[in-house]
Amino acid sequence: MTDDTTASTRTGSDDDPVAKLAELLGDFRFAMLTTLDSTGKLTAHPLTVQETEFDGDLWFLVSRSSSAVADLTAEPRAGVSLSSNDSWVSLSGRAWLVDDTAKVRELWSPVVEAWFQNGPDDPDVGLLKFEAESAEYWNTPGGRVASLLSFVKAKVTGEPYEGENAKVDL
Repeated sequence: MTDDTTASTRTGSDDDPVAKLAELLGDFRFAMLTTLDSTGKLTAHPLTVQETEFDGDLWFLVSRSSSAVADLTAEPRAGVSLSSNDSWVSLSGRAWLVDDTAKVRELWSPVVEAWFQNGPDDPDVGLLKFEAESAEYWNTPGGRVASLLSFVKAKVTGEPYEGENAKVDL
């Protein structure tokens, strides 16, 4: 895929890139949160996305004692990457713990109990908010088959791989 530094899609679509980003974020279940550790080394942490808001903010339920929380306490700048078979999103922003018991209960699900068997009132359950400042996405509409066909077409014709790409300031 090519890199398009404008806020419009590579295909020339009139779609709003922020709306497209919100649409893509709704399709992802898992994310990698990248933080800076105490030595300045980048460290990625797998997390389950609990909720996406239209503006790119993400919510995660995390262990308050996790290395991700320790990293973010010292340096809140972070990145989040998400991927599927035909879409990829990279977010840059800040993340921090939020004390909101009602929000923890709102986001609670049986899946979360695999990590927190003591329920939403477990004192180790933390609510992490990631606030995106910018984003970039790549999308190949049509799923896996369309992606494969676009790849083959690019190889045969020598034309660039077709797909949507946009950088978005939030």
